[in-house]
Formats: sequence, structure tokens, C-alpha cells
Amino acid sequence: MIPDKNELQTELHDVEQAVTDAIAYAKQLGVSAAECAMSRSSGINVATRLGEVETVEFNQDGALGITVFRGQQKGSSSTTDLTAKAIRAAVEKANDIARYTSADPYSGLAPAEMMATDIPDLDLCHPADQSAEFALQQALACENHALQLDPRIVNSDGAGYSSHVGYRVYGNSHGFVAGYLQSRHSLSCSLIAKSGDAMQRDYSYTVARHRDDLWTPQQVAEDAVQSTVSRLDARKIATAKVPVIFRADVANSLFGHLVAGISGGSLYRKSSFLVDHLGKQVLPSWLTVQERPHLRGALASSPFDHEGLATHDRDIIQDGVLQTYLLTSYSARKLGMQPTGHAGGIHTWEVNHQVKDLSALCKKMGTGLLVTELMGQGVNIVNGDYSRGAAGFWVENGEIQYPVEEITIAGNLKDMLANIVAIAGDVDARHGVRTGSVLLEEMRIAGV
Repeated sequence: MIPDKNELQTELHDVEQAVTDAIAYAKQLGVSAAECAMSRSSGINVATRLGEVETVEFNQDGALGITVFRGQQKGSSSTTDLTAKAIRAAVEKANDIARYTSADPYSGLAPAEMMATDIPDLDLCHPADQSAEFALQQALACENHALQLDPRIVNSDGAGYSSHVGYRVYGNSHGFVAGYLQSRHSLSCSLIAKSGDAMQRDYSYTVARHRDDLWTPQQVAEDAVQSTVSRLDARKIATAKVPVIFRADVANSLFGHLVAGISGGSLYRKSSFLVDHLGKQVLPSWLTVQERPHLRGALASSPFDHEGLATHDRDIIQDGVLQTYLLTSYSARKLGMQPTGHAGGIHTWEVNHQVKDLSALCKKMGTGLLVTELMGQGVNIVNGDYSRGAAGFWVENGEIQYPVEEITIAGNLKDMLANIVAIAGDVDARHGVRTGSVLLEEMRIAGV
């Protein structure tokens, strides 16, 4: 049961027409501007545990949202019913709401001259088998293989497989209406290992636009087993200040905090540790972060943002210097700047590196902590204070010695970002920020 891409394309065109009609009707009601968007996703999620089927869920999500402006007054409404009558009713509701809202001098559509005029095919949609039989086969094969690989694996938190296809359409009264198809497939496995009386849990997963780009069930199982058993016999370590490596699969969170710090909403509220840092050094001079929104097949690629603005290749950080904020049209007007096409988030960041792999990065560090898991939400974007629970491995003389747990790592984001020593080439492509493992000069470690 593979969704027909031609049928999806036809449905996409139908929704584009519905968006066009909604905006036209809004104009008939006398609004000064209007925008309309719809995202829809359909597919399957399955979960298995210890060889048994736990859940099989087919789902179809999506709603059409309409926003109208009467001068600087704004009203919004949505509907899951795409009949002409329901859409017109939603437009009327949005119009009624706009009559009673307070005027906001910064509200309105993004600039007409910045709308995307070319919608490239970014190879984002690859429908795959969405039958329950196939999905369960993938999850069961993954979990069964994992349970046979090592006697220390004594239990499972289960395996899961999902496959979804859908589209996003956006239009506004500037005359812009466009959409694109997209897909997403994933497979995961979570295991429990035991040594003596102590147990550890870990997992592995794979995600891609194209199902053929996923790891095989066996690869996911083997990675999950290795990750889980490597945590057995973990020790506590003494409180100290030491160098810290964030392994690639958690290193993206560091840049996620950078994203939050340079996003317009945080900046105009003066609630970011990077207020007034445009054009200033925020990373080491050897480090560059580039945005590549048109990277074909990437999970965070997009031909336009959620306001219809064209997305472009750009340097976010060049030679350590912050080149741009991440601004929607609203936050841009608040700051007296131009929007940057980041309504809805970032679009595939690539972080440069100069060390071959994680092993080489450990050797460069010498002695310190390799973090493989972060816990808690102890990050203050306002002042940059950072304190989170962590687990990982202790490294001495460039070699991993033993797993560690029940520790807290602390610092300040501004210092942490500025004092990145090196980044490895073990890039994790499962995230919007593509980075390898990151070595920080020093952090405070609270242990025993």
C-alpha cells in the first residue's frame, strides 16, 4: 500500500485552489490583507514490544488556517472541512474576530517583493509502503534481532516504525500561492541491558525522506545494542572542571540554543543572551555555520518559509562572527530590520569541522568527559546559564575508559560557544543542524 504520488500532486493542486478561493473571498469581505496555509500528513505508526504488536495507528492530520487583516487588526480561524461552505465560514469567522482585536502596528504580511518566485523541486517526497504488514515487519525484525545479539540485553522498551507523506500549501493576498510534497520515514528501537543488579537503557533510530535511506532493521538493532551495553557498569566521577565533548547526536542541541538566542522573538523581547550581537564574534574564528535550505532530500530543506518568503543559502556564522538574526516579518518590523525567511524555523544548517572523527577528537581532548545523553531543561536563554544532567564516558589519554552517570554539567552558553576547541567529521544528518561531535574547552562537572 504505497500512496500514489500523482494523486498527492492532484490533491495538492486542489488545496492550492481552495487557498486561492479563501483569499479571494476574504477580499470580497473587505479585508486589507489575508493569508492562508494548510499542512496535511497521512501515514502509519506501529509499535512492538517483545515480539508482540502494541499499537497500529493510521492517521491523517491537517487543517486549513486563514488569517485576515483589517488594517492592523488581525483575526484567525481554521477548519478541517475543506468544502467551499466550510472554508467560507472560516473566513467569515476570522473576519469577525479581526473586527474586535486591538490594532498591532507590527502585524501584516511579509513584504511582497520577498515572496518566492521559483519553487525548486527539492526531492522531499518519496512515498513508501504504509501497510500494517510491512511496518510491523520492520519493527519486529529490528527488535527480534536486537534481543538475540547480546545476553546482557534482558528486556526491551520496544521498536517503532512510521511512514508519512503529505504536503504544505501557503498563499496570501500578494498573489503568492504555492505548495510542495514531503515525506518522512523512521525506525527506532529501545533496549534494556543488565549487569549484576544494575540496568541501563538506551536506543537507536534512523529517519529520512526516502525509505531506502533508512538504516536497515539490523543496523538499528546493532547500534541500539552497542549503545545500551556500553553503558553498563557506569561509575560516578568526582566534581571537577574538565574539557567536554558533546557527541554528534547531542551536539546539535548546542546549536539549537544558538538558534533560540538569535531568533527574532527572543531578541525583540530582550530575552536572549545574544541581544545586540549581530556582527560580533560568538564562535571561534575558524568556525562557520551555513544554511542550505535547498539541499536535496534533507529533512529541514524548504523552498519557502511559512510566510512564503524565498529561502536562500546564507552564512549564519562566518569566521565566528554572527552574520544574521533569524527573523519573521513580525519580529523584523519590531526590530526595524528585514525578514530573513525563518518563519517556521531554520532550513538545514551545516557546521564545518577540522578533526576527522570522534576518536580523533577524543585524542585531541586527552582527558575529560564525553557526553552521550542530556537530561532536564536547565537552560536559560535569557542569560545563557546552562546546567543539565548528563551521562556518557570518561576519557583518559585520548581513550574511552568507562561509562559515567549521575552527573551534572554546567557553564554559560556564551562561553561554551566561544570556547569550542574543535568539531569532528562524524556528522549526524538526522537533525536540522548537521554537526559532528563538539569539543568544549572546559565545563563544570558536578559528581560525587
